[in-house]
Amino acid sequence: MAGVAGQNAPPDARGEADDTLLAVRAAEGDEDAFAVLVQRHAPALIRLAARLLGNRAEAEDAVQDAFISAWRRLPEFRNRSSFGTWMYRILTNRCLNVLRSRRPVASLDAARDVPAPEHSASPARMAEARDAVRELRAALDLLSVEQRACWVLRELDGRSYEFIADAVGISQEAVRARVFRARRCLTRAMGAWR
Repeated sequence: MAGVAGQNAPPDARGEADDTLLAVRAAEGDEDAFAVLVQRHAPALIRLAARLLGNRAEAEDAVQDAFISAWRRLPEFRNRSSFGTWMYRILTNRCLNVLRSRRPVASLDAARDVPAPEHSASPARMAEARDAVRELRAALDLLSVEQRACWVLRELDGRSYEFIADAVGISQEAVRARVFRARRCLTRAMGAWR
């Protein structure tokens, strides 16, 4: 499959072309092609769901539900966006529905730990860092579900506004507004830590 998009295509374009071919094959009933798509996209989707839902078990369930939904809806996939973006949209909508059905609970435990500088290894700094994370979790609970989704995709996942707009199903301007409001809310809530 490596030569599908041509040898001179950039790696990202080649991956998208591979995904498109795999999605077409999967839509025709090729379970092995779909298994490759699942294997390729599941790790990033689980990270996103864990960040949005704050619970690894719920995240895994949401990703599984998203892939089941994608499998059923593959004939509808029209290649208007990449398969990965399509999956992000399905998963983001699934996570938003879960969050709307319960009081949002934030957890950054699933987010990758950033190695701390050596000077911060003192017990006092470690306690301070734990308190800061606890405050950030509480601050994330203050965000609306939609703000939280946009903020997580932008700040923790590093996605572009265009990608987020496509994944969440809103305009880029609406994404920018939600990220702005989320940042403002978090800045206020975390003011003591500045």
